[in-house]
Amino acid sequence: MMKSDKVSVSIVLSAVFVASIVIVFVLGCVSDKSGIGSFYVNSEKEIKIPVVQLITTPARTHIGESRAVLSSEFSSKFNSTAIVTKRKNNKLEQVLANVRAAIRKAASIKNKSVIFKNNDLLSGQIYRNPNAFYRSYEEMERRFKVYVYEEGELPIVHDGPCKDIYTSEGRFIHEMEQGNNRFRTRNPEAAHVYFMPFSVTWMVKYLYQPNTYNVTPLKEFVSDYVRIISRKHSFWNKTQGADHFMVSCHDWGPVTSQGNALLYNTSIRVLCNANSSEGFNPKKDVSLPEIHLYGGKVPSKLLHPPPFNSSRPHLAFFAGGVHGPIRPILLEHWKDRVSDISVYEYLPKDLDYYDFMLQSRFCLCPSGYEVASPRIVEAIYAECIPVILSDHYVLPFSDVLRWEAFSIQVDVSEIPRLKEILMSVSEDEYTRLKEGLRAVRRHFVLNKPVKRFDVFHMILHSVWLRRLNLRVG
Repeated sequence: MMKSDKVSVSIVLSAVFVASIVIVFVLGCVSDKSGIGSFYVNSEKEIKIPVVQLITTPARTHIGESRAVLSSEFSSKFNSTAIVTKRKNNKLEQVLANVRAAIRKAASIKNKSVIFKNNDLLSGQIYRNPNAFYRSYEEMERRFKVYVYEEGELPIVHDGPCKDIYTSEGRFIHEMEQGNNRFRTRNPEAAHVYFMPFSVTWMVKYLYQPNTYNVTPLKEFVSDYVRIISRKHSFWNKTQGADHFMVSCHDWGPVTSQGNALLYNTSIRVLCNANSSEGFNPKKDVSLPEIHLYGGKVPSKLLHPPPFNSSRPHLAFFAGGVHGPIRPILLEHWKDRVSDISVYEYLPKDLDYYDFMLQSRFCLCPSGYEVASPRIVEAIYAECIPVILSDHYVLPFSDVLRWEAFSIQVDVSEIPRLKEILMSVSEDEYTRLKEGLRAVRRHFVLNKPVKRFDVFHMILHSVWLRRLNLRVG
């Protein structure tokens, strides 16, 4: 056979071989009813390359519905990087599956009035399921890893307010950026969740034009930020943002998150403005306590409330501006009406706000323009039973905390009966509520450095629960 003929035969055989490979590959893909390509590596079992896929959820899921976040669907990408990612994801998801099983097992154990483990003392009365909470918290400390995106520049990213009414937003960002905590990982492949450390409060300060009520620049900033991280990294696209979270205590946090539809509908939004009638979904979002620290510190009078059995001459107290739909109703019925319910629009200069809280049995906490109120946390510090007057407010950490163990919730329609309701609380019940306040206080304290079970850890635990896709309790 001549040399040219040999070359021609070789070309034909090569073409036939390539065509056969293509046919086998196509048939393999077509025969897989799920549209999943598969292959074998050496003698190992069939390997399918995973892509974590979101099970879509409507923006306003009903409170009673469960939220499925992730499923183990697969794609047919064939490369060594995908195989490594597959093995890492499988290991991580298997660990989380074991954690879920451990928490469920703990939840089935009969609850005790007091839990004492490893020098941790937990009052059983304030938790929905104290055993489940404690086990979940331990697992979080042992395993939870958060990757903080490095994209973005100061002051809007990597910084936030650490004093006044938006303290909880800035202090969380600062702790994740600069704190010596065990949760941050520099390896994004090892992370369970991804934190976008922008500050909506600083967006309002630096991007918003006063008195225009135009929030478009804020939405555009969020849109740009998500676009940058989704193009530079693969993590957002893998889950459509379901394992990403933002933190905002500004009233405009929810509307700012509308800058990206997936952030609004899919991601975990940690918000002070936790209004379930305005898109807050408690199955995926987290209610952030609003903590007002003047000068960045807890007022000295609230650091050490009076002895447990000290006299509190006032039945109830409120002082604050008249804004929103609920406060005008409160003032209409109770301002200057009776001596033992002290309701003021503006507190006289010769009276002290915190002295009034410390001398009152109940502190009235009506919503203003938005549902959250810093008075709730102030009341907890003062051991003054919070009376929550709000519609559609998802209370912080209500996945695990029994708010009825340390507060009273009164329907807005019942405001005219407020004195009757408060007077009906027996002394035994009042004592139980005060004991609950003392037990729950540490969950609402901002510490520097952070301490176990404080508000920083409770926020992270709420995010951890969403990542687990498990509601403790």
